[in-house]
Amino acid sequence: MLTNVLLSIMIGISVITLFFLFSQRRSPTVSKEGRQCNYMSKHSSKEIARLESLRKVSLNVPLAEKTRPKDFSEIIGQEGGLETLEAALCGPNPQHVIIYGPPGVGKTAAARLALEKAKKSPGTPFLPDAKMIEVDGATSRFDERGIADPLLGSVHDPIYQGAGAYGQAGVPQPKEGAVSKAHGGVLFIDEIGELHPIQLNKLLKVLEDRKVMLESSYYQEENPEIPKHIHDIFQNGLPADFRLIAATTRSPHELPPALRSRCVEIFFRSLHSHELEQIAINSAERSGFHLDPSEASVVASYASNGREIVNMIQLAAGMAQQSSRNTISRRDLDRVIQQGHYTPHPERQMPKTPRVGHVTGLCVGQGGEGSILPLDAAVFPGCGNYVISGIVEEEEMGGQGHKIRRRSMAKNSAENVISVLRRCTNADWSKLDFHLSFPGGIPVDGPSAGITMATALYSAVEEKLPDNHIAMTGELSLCGDVLPVGGVTEKIEAAVRAGAQKVLIPRDNWQDHYMEFAAEIVPVDTFEDVLHQTFGGTTISQTTVVSVS
Repeated sequence: MLTNVLLSIMIGISVITLFFLFSQRRSPTVSKEGRQCNYMSKHSSKEIARLESLRKVSLNVPLAEKTRPKDFSEIIGQEGGLETLEAALCGPNPQHVIIYGPPGVGKTAAARLALEKAKKSPGTPFLPDAKMIEVDGATSRFDERGIADPLLGSVHDPIYQGAGAYGQAGVPQPKEGAVSKAHGGVLFIDEIGELHPIQLNKLLKVLEDRKVMLESSYYQEENPEIPKHIHDIFQNGLPADFRLIAATTRSPHELPPALRSRCVEIFFRSLHSHELEQIAINSAERSGFHLDPSEASVVASYASNGREIVNMIQLAAGMAQQSSRNTISRRDLDRVIQQGHYTPHPERQMPKTPRVGHVTGLCVGQGGEGSILPLDAAVFPGCGNYVISGIVEEEEMGGQGHKIRRRSMAKNSAENVISVLRRCTNADWSKLDFHLSFPGGIPVDGPSAGITMATALYSAVEEKLPDNHIAMTGELSLCGDVLPVGGVTEKIEAAVRAGAQKVLIPRDNWQDHYMEFAAEIVPVDTFEDVLHQTFGGTTISQTTVVSVS
């Protein structure tokens, strides 16, 4: 009896086992890796569905995107820079380019349009499918150990977590950087001056060799497990033949000379008031609102660049929309200016009336933009002392760990000026004190303001009215000669914008195209020529008195 029971139990167990084996054969067991893969696939499907759902939701296009230029002709105020950029990139031999300029003047817009324009140019080496790869130098990640470098590329060594099948086989895996992705096209680096110095040095090597060489201690040339394409990358490098367009708000001296020597340098200037007005009007129109030109001039006097004025117009348009209006009013603009705490900075203009001791000079700021430089001079009885106010006597320049401090030479130039004036005025300068004032507190180098200081002091001591329609620039030598200075073209442009009718420049700076300006450009050789032009016929010979020792 017991035997029959045991036999029945054994038969039952056998039947169950056979049934289980048969079912497993029809439906194989899913491994742990398989179950994980199924879970990841389902999770990925859910995430894709969620992303698609998110992409269906979008807000209105920002005004900054609506006003983004779609052609070079829509970039306002940079005609000269765009012409140079086109010549550098849109030909049979495109070159690397660095674009300098303040924020919001069109550097990025020009770079984005440059490749499309180049691809349509005759003889261009760019193929129709050439790409532009954009990198932000201020946020580009960099690891000095070479673990990650999205700009130049890196190697995923086998020891890294998630190395996959190649990692298990001990195979290092090269990862392309932006320089390789830009092969055959353009690499645009915004704020290139913010890149890590090591990245900049490596970039120079890539620009020279037109390829990227990667290294790994795990790479062995004799390893048969390494695929042929990885052997090829380590032995011959990744192709990186592109053209660089770099943009920066830094000054040229703050970038490595080796980088600058490999690039064409183009300067985008600050926008003028009438150009900011046009941007304001265009921005309002593209928003579906009307802005009167007189109101545009108001907002332009508070904006420093195109991006800033677009933001102001967008906010003012929002206020008008809240009131169910399609016209931006002065009240809307006043509210934007008030709430944004904007500071007015209208362009300086030439004086409307002549004043004794007041002369207009010219200067160039750090951004390469010309500006008029008003100068006031006053003379008092004294004992030969002088004061120069309104100048930045010392400024710090440079970056990237290399900084210099530049001292103004204005006071040294003043001593030069006094030595010249001692010979050409009736005054006894040992019994006079004088005060020179540069309104505005800007950096004044000194030498290029030499004839301006001398003319202002001459006007003050002789009590003669200078011509208020004249602006001037030039260094004054101890012998009274007018020496050449830099930035003359930018200075002339600033003088014309300010309403100058005549501009005095050193003769050695003269160029024939200066005759095309809407003002009389007069080259001068000596301080006598300056006085003759400024005081309507007065010459040194008419006033010269040898000073009493």
